[in-house]
Amino acid sequence: MFKIAFVVFISNALISCHLWRNIRYGEADLNDYKIFPSRELIAKNDTIFKFSYQDNNNFNLELAHLIQKYNWLIETRGIGEYPLAETQESFESYIKSKETVAFLIIRRDTILYEKYFGNYTQASVIPSFSMAKSFTSMLIGCAIQDGLIKSVEEPVTNYVPELKKQGFDKLTIKNLLQMTSGIDFKENYYNPFGDVAKLYYGTNLRKQVCSFELKSEPGKKFNYNSGDSQLLGLVLERALKNQNITHYMQEKIWTPLGMEYNGSWSIDRKKNGMEKTFCCLNATAIDFAKIGRLYLNKGNWNGHQIISEQWVNESTKIETSNGSLDYYQYNWYVSKESFEAIGLLGQMLYVNPVKKLIIVRLGKDRANVRWDLISEAIALSLE
Repeated sequence: MFKIAFVVFISNALISCHLWRNIRYGEADLNDYKIFPSRELIAKNDTIFKFSYQDNNNFNLELAHLIQKYNWLIETRGIGEYPLAETQESFESYIKSKETVAFLIIRRDTILYEKYFGNYTQASVIPSFSMAKSFTSMLIGCAIQDGLIKSVEEPVTNYVPELKKQGFDKLTIKNLLQMTSGIDFKENYYNPFGDVAKLYYGTNLRKQVCSFELKSEPGKKFNYNSGDSQLLGLVLERALKNQNITHYMQEKIWTPLGMEYNGSWSIDRKKNGMEKTFCCLNATAIDFAKIGRLYLNKGNWNGHQIISEQWVNESTKIETSNGSLDYYQYNWYVSKESFEAIGLLGQMLYVNPVKKLIIVRLGKDRANVRWDLISEAIALSLE
């Protein structure tokens, strides 16, 4: 009798919690945006912005040369990655073999290269995964510009006072942006009982975020974790008051940038849901590229300052103060000449202002390739 009762208890628990959804849907993939409830982002036909096109036949990438540059970048930076093997493949054949579904190269507002693989097309909506962290940071910048948030130096408890009882008074918005919060959160994507799985498949993100505990003092040590970005989302939601995050994204970014296709932001539940700000903005490759164009132009869009130039500069500079790392700033990966929004499965938005270059790579898997280094190799190949 005890065994039967135990089995029934466990079964009911599984059905009612994130673990059951994790078992049902398994590891993250490109169809995940279809399984979660979401709020839609609408493309306005009268404001669509289009990049110009160059004849693809006139643009050629020599893969062997790119791989040499890629391996040189690994060697010179001391990156713990294996070099890529030499190959006689074409660039297109190579990226296709590495689970890529979309690859764009845009320079000076001109599309030099645009390829889609499998059943994917320019109109295909694809999950951003952790690229969304960078876009959440972008909206924080908008909120500061709009006077909804005073400063990144504000304590998080100004917006989420419930966290005072856990001693979060010294935790600032900047700590969350730099991922130096000290929050006890383990970034393990393959543990169905872990913190990430609870966020990804959970149905009450507000409650979950408000249950966070501090492991160490804020502003002392970098720890990449999705919990910081979801708490950042709650700060933004509270600052917006009567407006949800998706609606704010529509107002500040989607419409002004002239997105070509509808997108969406996944939420935790249908009724009064909260956006998954750590992972789940869904859009087409060409529209992700427009966010890159906005940042490439220091927040300016065709003469209109969408985000302050100061915010873009702060977000993408190399800084090591208060425990932050030199390659990660305000939810962007940064280097000397470029910066990237990077997500699970090798999703990437690469921006190089020096070369006036934007690259988008979206795929089913990273396939053991550092796509940011591939992008830097492409940048090095361009005059």
